[in-house]
Amino acid sequence: MRSIFFISLLFYSFLSPAQSSPPKAVQYLNQEPPGTTPKVFAPDVVSLKSDYEFGSVFSNSGNEFYYAVNVGPIAEIRSIVRQGNAWSTPKTILTSDKYSHNDPFLSPDDKRLYFISDRPMDGKGDKKDYDIWYIEKNGNGWSVPKNAGPSINSDQNEYYVSLTGTGTMYYSSNGKGDGNGNYDIFSAKATKAGFQDAVRQSDRINTSSYEADVFVAPDESYLVFCAERPDGQGSGDLYVSFRNADGTWTKAKNMGATLNTKGNELCPFVTRDGKYFFYTSNQDIYWVDAKVIGQFK
Repeated sequence: MRSIFFISLLFYSFLSPAQSSPPKAVQYLNQEPPGTTPKVFAPDVVSLKSDYEFGSVFSNSGNEFYYAVNVGPIAEIRSIVRQGNAWSTPKTILTSDKYSHNDPFLSPDDKRLYFISDRPMDGKGDKKDYDIWYIEKNGNGWSVPKNAGPSINSDQNEYYVSLTGTGTMYYSSNGKGDGNGNYDIFSAKATKAGFQDAVRQSDRINTSSYEADVFVAPDESYLVFCAERPDGQGSGDLYVSFRNADGTWTKAKNMGATLNTKGNELCPFVTRDGKYFFYTSNQDIYWVDAKVIGQFK
């Protein structure tokens, strides 16, 4: 079983055309890599004592880092970019004085940045439910936000995006299911025109409790997600499920007290090289060696 997991990690290396990796000394914002004990990522640079940071993603090359920050009642998305052997200061790329923008996630080719927002379709007027949106790279900048469309979004909330190597989207919704208002995890295959209609994942993933903030491995070999369940350590825990040879999922397992606390753990992400597992806890971004995932298989 361990060999299947490591094949999954190796898959990250082949997601995009060959790119030169930054020198080890400047990878991951010049931070000292963690072991199997989680630690705060980039304290006083990304994870600030005064703010609530969550939802982070590195680009394929490792040269771009995106994350969300709550600024009062509004969430905004910031980026940090490698410049030679140094990193830029954080720059806000999506913000508003009225609407939130959070849960960033890059497409497999890094040309789209997906996120969620409570902005209305025309970007004016009152807040609405959260939809999934995206912006596209346009020269040295980004396009205007575009809604991901009705195959993905409903008239209720859609949260947190993750994409496989072929572009299949995994996310959560409380408006795409059976009408009971529960947040469940869905997936939608990519097409040339957009996405197919979303499909709810099996009861080995979803329950009558809250399931959201799902990360999917590029080859769909495993899922890590946040859930609020009676067997949890706290208000929201990280769970993991692995895909069986027949395409079904294993029953999701709680990832234990090493990762989960009495608080809320959310926003999982594994770097494209398969080395590090990021998530949010105690209003900061944490990271840990991704080997911790394999121990639950």
